[in-house]
Amino acid sequence: MADVKTDRGVITYREAVAEGIAREMRRDAAVVCLGEDIGEAGGVFKTTAGLLKEFGPERVWDTPISEQAIVGAAMGAAMTGMRPVAEIMFSDFLACCWDYLANEIPKVRYMTGGQVTVPLVVRTANGGGLGFGAQHSQATENWALTVPGLKIAAPATPADVIGMMAAAIRSDDPVVFFEHKGLLASKGAPPPPGHVVELGRAAVVREGADVTLVALASMVPVGLRAAAQLAEEGIEVEVVDLRSLVPLDTATVLASLAGTSRLVTVEENPYQGGWGATLVSVVADEGFSLLDAPVRRVAGECVPLPFADALEERVIPTVDKVVAAVRSLAAY
Repeated sequence: MADVKTDRGVITYREAVAEGIAREMRRDAAVVCLGEDIGEAGGVFKTTAGLLKEFGPERVWDTPISEQAIVGAAMGAAMTGMRPVAEIMFSDFLACCWDYLANEIPKVRYMTGGQVTVPLVVRTANGGGLGFGAQHSQATENWALTVPGLKIAAPATPADVIGMMAAAIRSDDPVVFFEHKGLLASKGAPPPPGHVVELGRAAVVREGADVTLVALASMVPVGLRAAAQLAEEGIEVEVVDLRSLVPLDTATVLASLAGTSRLVTVEENPYQGGWGATLVSVVADEGFSLLDAPVRRVAGECVPLPFADALEERVIPTVDKVVAAVRSLAAY
């Protein structure tokens, strides 16, 4: 599997997942992959295409349909010298192996006084917007955010997929790596060899002086489209892509706020218990004096996600919802 690149010099988010894993497998023989249909089938979302052909069945393991078996095996492998990359097909299914993710994996290093680490990555397809219904469309980053000991990555671009995958696989702490289903077909420039994006480092992806808009994963392009529309009205929005929730780069957010004095968070998680609430609480504690207006949170509604496109759009944040929130804040 050669470095994935088209003649136009672009790579899809989907291709970037496989490429990011492949780069680390070439670099480190301890890296292995396991999950349902990740081998010959190349994954249900084709995010592991080519890995079996290049690395063989000794390092790419098709598993039974059991999230507990996948994550349990990955935990044991990680504790005994491997660096497993385990796929849970849909992030909704993290609930099936939640005991491992909440009670076992993140506590081993602490409970052994640092004598045993669990360097594993749990990859999963996350989020809605594709009409997959209530049990296959949830954005579940906020689930993992409640568990101390887990790192949380959620890239928005193909280059960040590759760079953050490298950082995640090299981490000695467990990482939950959310790949957004709605971004799989999106395209971007492929990063150079050796590209690594440090977990916990946000990116300012659009500069602006009026309002800071903080987003994650699929909400980043939503925020950028909203910012472009608002610019036509004379409202300049600075868009910050958090990229990861643990570690959380509050320093970049506070630095942006120092210039704009207004904050909007945009998250696909339900409003109740969403990551935006955590970020806003940090801003209230550490950056209250920077604010010249109330904070606004644009988030998913607290209802199960519908199948119907028109109804799903009512639940998930949209460009129009973001534009309305920013417009009202700019006029405060």
